[in-house]
Amino acid sequence: MRRVLSAILRVIVRLFFRRIEIAGEENIPEGQGAIFAMNHPNGLVDPLLLLCFAPRPVSFLAKAPLFRYPLVSIFVKGLDSIPVYRKTDAVTGSNQETFARARDVLGRGGAVAISPEGTTHSEARLKELKTGAARIALGAAASELCVIPTGIYYTSKQTFRSDALIVFGAPISVQPQALDEPPRDAVEALTSDIERGLADVTLQADSGAVLDLVARAERIFSGGEGGDLAYQLDLRRRFVAGYRYLSERDPQRIAHFASRIESFESDLANAGLDLDSLMTRRGVVARSVVAVLLLPFAVAGALIHYPAYWLVAYLSRRFARGEQEMEATYKLVAGFVLYPLTWIACAIFVWWLPLAAPLLGYVALRVSESLELMLGRARARVRRETTQRLIEERAAIRTDIEAIAEEMGRVSSRG
Repeated sequence: MRRVLSAILRVIVRLFFRRIEIAGEENIPEGQGAIFAMNHPNGLVDPLLLLCFAPRPVSFLAKAPLFRYPLVSIFVKGLDSIPVYRKTDAVTGSNQETFARARDVLGRGGAVAISPEGTTHSEARLKELKTGAARIALGAAASELCVIPTGIYYTSKQTFRSDALIVFGAPISVQPQALDEPPRDAVEALTSDIERGLADVTLQADSGAVLDLVARAERIFSGGEGGDLAYQLDLRRRFVAGYRYLSERDPQRIAHFASRIESFESDLANAGLDLDSLMTRRGVVARSVVAVLLLPFAVAGALIHYPAYWLVAYLSRRFARGEQEMEATYKLVAGFVLYPLTWIACAIFVWWLPLAAPLLGYVALRVSESLELMLGRARARVRRETTQRLIEERAAIRTDIEAIAEEMGRVSSRG
């Protein structure tokens, strides 16, 4: 059951995200109990990523109400999840039951995953960690055990066809004491170690506005050129450090820098261009040719799937109610229901169409991405003077960022 569900979920998640990458797999030991302590920025999507792409089977600690939800309960039970009973959920059960089941998995050399923050959120910093992960680890009856800080990073967590990264940090070795209630000082010390480990694999700042500025600056700096998502995360972490540096020494420089970014983005939008339009991409011609050849099939796929696509977007906005950390979850759940219903409905018209519809939908998705890139490059060629001016302005912004980094390096070396 677990293998079947994992395979289905892996396909769904890979369709939702354009790119999924994993870093730090070498930090995951084999043959011993392991706790994946992860941040929690994106509802049910976070555990789905770990369950689907961790290199070893993981049992996730999930809030108890999920075991009662239609459809969702099938997955949480089929994936060997462990219910967590919170006072706010008004569900019968206790932490002792949760801890006992988690410790049993660890004692058998298995792995469990838990979010020490205790809830999903969109804040710029980690919430204060709960002690559950440390208490489970220290109370387990296992000869070898470690806690692996696990960071989940999204380029745009609620957006269809964005990117996701899983980072496995350096494992924290634990000496289990096989006690129902380990000593408080040991629990607090391990919780602090977990917090430091999570800080090393996540992106944090003093506010959401800072993260937004950093994200915009990084996109302009890298433009998607080279580098994987782990590099992008590291770059944004360094930009946060640069922001703090300037905040202490030259806040006016930050204001000027932010103004330049806003002006550049405004000029880019007014010209009907995007960053991809300014870059020279390999394989654009080949992708364009393939897109044109597949266009009739893509149109058919778009016509079949557009009603479900529109309804998924509408329902996710309505139920998420502005909570970014839940929007992707509702999109995945709604899509899991509505797209298969669409394929079944196709049988009313042509009996074999349900078999071809998923493939046509995938073709429509890939062709639309290729056409978007192709049209952007065409607009850039038509607006050559504007494009060249924007390329030069982007280069100037990159030079400013590099100057800040060099200045920080000199200060750090003197320190």
